[in-house]
Amino acid sequence: MSLVDLEDLRAAQRRIAGTAVRTPLLPCPWAEQPDGRRLWLKPESLQPTGAFKVRGAFNRLAALSAEERSRGVVAQSSGNHAQAVAYAAQRLGIKAVIVMPDTSPAVKIENTRSFGAEVLVVPAEQRDTLPPELVAAHGYVWVPPYDDPYIVAGQGTVGLEIAEDAPDDLDTVLVPVSGGGLISGTAAALKLTCPGVRVIGVEPELAADAQESLRKGVRTAWPMADTYRTVADGLRTPVVGVLPFEHLTAYVDDIVTVSEQEIRDTVALLARRGRLVAEPSGAVAPAAYFHRAEELGGRVFAAVVSGGNLDPALLAELLAA
Repeated sequence: MSLVDLEDLRAAQRRIAGTAVRTPLLPCPWAEQPDGRRLWLKPESLQPTGAFKVRGAFNRLAALSAEERSRGVVAQSSGNHAQAVAYAAQRLGIKAVIVMPDTSPAVKIENTRSFGAEVLVVPAEQRDTLPPELVAAHGYVWVPPYDDPYIVAGQGTVGLEIAEDAPDDLDTVLVPVSGGGLISGTAAALKLTCPGVRVIGVEPELAADAQESLRKGVRTAWPMADTYRTVADGLRTPVVGVLPFEHLTAYVDDIVTVSEQEIRDTVALLARRGRLVAEPSGAVAPAAYFHRAEELGGRVFAAVVSGGNLDPALLAELLAA
């Protein structure tokens, strides 16, 4: 598979303009350290669907032919890609069927339905097997969550915006990793526009398949029973995608992990000090700054807060801890 290039990324940026929010790069003076270490946050939680996924989903759907649009689309997701495809389909007048595992947070299922999609809630092990059956039976166009060049390019607009807005001394960008679409596109955008910046992926310790894959040099799957233990429900994908892995190998400097307690603590910290609502998956990259910065090196960090769709009861629990 070919890597996305700067032309693909710029085309995606034009395509999603007016639909995806151009989120700011926020300085965090409250997170500065005595040694001069500083943090900027990219709050993708401010997107209309509450997560970065709207970038890739809209880029993919907007590029469909008229014939493909008439057939409708199907996607599978634990929540953020689901909402993004539903939202994009609603904006473009396309029928959308979304397959969601029964482990998905109720708020994500409800939000997906609110955008007009038909939602099929299934056992987790059927999440990835049902969509091909629906494609065969109904002729839907499958919209994968990450293993697609249009998805990767759309997510990569996060990296273009960071490159455009970053201070001159930015040296490290932290990005969460699941299937790999976000870090693939973001890393490509950054390395093609400001190659001196390091791109480091962040995963939960309980779902560190991408870290193992990158360090071994081969895609390595983790059992679903293992990855589903993490509170970061958006990062439970058991193996990084084929196309994303090519981008990881080409552009990503390293992948580090954070613990469950560190993720939980960072959700609360972002709410209290940053006034940002971040779901556990969205708090993973900032968690690396707060808990792994010394081993990462670097002085000026940007961290992608990838989403803010979490159950209010969980937010209350984490704030009360």
